[in-house]
Amino acid sequence: MSDLIKEWTTALRYKNYQEWDPTYIQKLIENLNQSKWKLSYHIQPQSGLLNDPNGFSYFNKQWHMFYQAYPMGPVHGVKSWAHMISDDLIHWSYEGLALLPDTEYDSHGVYSGSAFPVDDKLFLMYTGNVRDKDWNRHAYQNGAWMNSDNTMTKIDQPLIPAPPVGYTQDFRDPQVFAYDGHYYATIGAQDTDNNGQIVLYSSQNLTDWSFLGQLQYTPEQMGFMVECPNIIFVNNQPVLIFCPQGLDKKVLDYNNIYPNTYITGSAFNPQTVTIEDASDLIHLDEGFDVYATQAINAPDGRALCVSWIGLPEIAYPTDTEGWAHCLSLVKELSLKDGHLYQYPVKETISLRKNERSLTGNLNSSTTLLAENHSNAYELELTISKNESGTLTLLADENHTSGLTLSFDTSTGTITVDRSKVGAVFATEYSSIRTATIPKNTDLKLNVFVDHSVVEIYINEGYRVLTSRVFPNENQTNLFISGEKQTSYTGKIWALDTAIHN
Repeated sequence: MSDLIKEWTTALRYKNYQEWDPTYIQKLIENLNQSKWKLSYHIQPQSGLLNDPNGFSYFNKQWHMFYQAYPMGPVHGVKSWAHMISDDLIHWSYEGLALLPDTEYDSHGVYSGSAFPVDDKLFLMYTGNVRDKDWNRHAYQNGAWMNSDNTMTKIDQPLIPAPPVGYTQDFRDPQVFAYDGHYYATIGAQDTDNNGQIVLYSSQNLTDWSFLGQLQYTPEQMGFMVECPNIIFVNNQPVLIFCPQGLDKKVLDYNNIYPNTYITGSAFNPQTVTIEDASDLIHLDEGFDVYATQAINAPDGRALCVSWIGLPEIAYPTDTEGWAHCLSLVKELSLKDGHLYQYPVKETISLRKNERSLTGNLNSSTTLLAENHSNAYELELTISKNESGTLTLLADENHTSGLTLSFDTSTGTITVDRSKVGAVFATEYSSIRTATIPKNTDLKLNVFVDHSVVEIYINEGYRVLTSRVFPNENQTNLFISGEKQTSYTGKIWALDTAIHN
């Protein structure tokens, strides 16, 4: 990798795409394709960096996913939107860069936003990042239309040319949705007292937008900035998903540099700009690396979401290979007894092949659960109630290393430790995460392993713990142990390749 850029200056990060040598970009693509950490069924960048999912939508009888991209390296440079399409939410094809930083209103980056189908076109709304000669930021909320042959046409003038009075230029990530005959957009913001806020706009035609006010959903301060706010409706209840930066840990305890959170409410009231009867703040994912989740109400009635598996301002091991980050599986959201569940969409089972059954009794001595020669699989495992033990994924043959998942169904705790999985990173934010689960009940795990990412779904999505991991080539085994010799049953499937760049 000696030919990769080692020091990223501001001038390099904002260099025009057309000025880059095509052979350099081809080398980045080759590096990713040769990586032992390349993914099989998660969306990853074609080259360089991927971050926020954008414009997730169903249009022209296909699913569309865009993501923020910087194709020139594993850093945050001048962003564009890359475009993926799918017939089933699982198998995705790369369609190239759809929105480029090529106008006076997005010259320094096509930042995050959303999409909404209208008749025979797809409307996109995004933040254009612009820097003046003194490097001061100016944020514009811009629009574009995509037609049925995926041709993109930007709207000439900004839809919202400036933040409202009382807010700074940290003003971004418009999420468009329809409610009660009107269009609305939530936008992440910072007020002039440097507090994170969410503001609400409305429109009748997607062109003319009116400021309604600051969304009321908590009496607590939400740090210094809120990013990626989404309002969706699950069982007709509003769910607000967002990322507060700089949140006081007394409001919500967390270890990640910035958390991805949600609240539920009884109703959305645009007249008062309020989520009524809002719950306390809750973690969307209890793991290490989920951020910038985007959620939509799909036309088939499902509430769906997808997350960036990566965090701002964190170095990852694949940086040295010239690429960084991925997206999560698409997850369906449901509310049960006031609790938000997340679980991979039912179409995910189409990836399964080579099923093997797993049955036995747990033992205080660690035993081999399954031997794998490829780290692209789904493990489904049910463990009897009132048991404690450890499941080790991505383990070497001697069980001296691996990703450990320790469980105690008597006390209702799950702990994941990634400190002994290949390339260790981000240790300043702890290598351990713990989640609570119902006590004295059977434990069901669905674990999706894809070379350098692990998504763990507990009790069909009651809790989710997501982690980037970077195992060594010999870390392909699964081990299990338990204290009370109770039974376990399960299955393991190899999972097919689903991404075509």
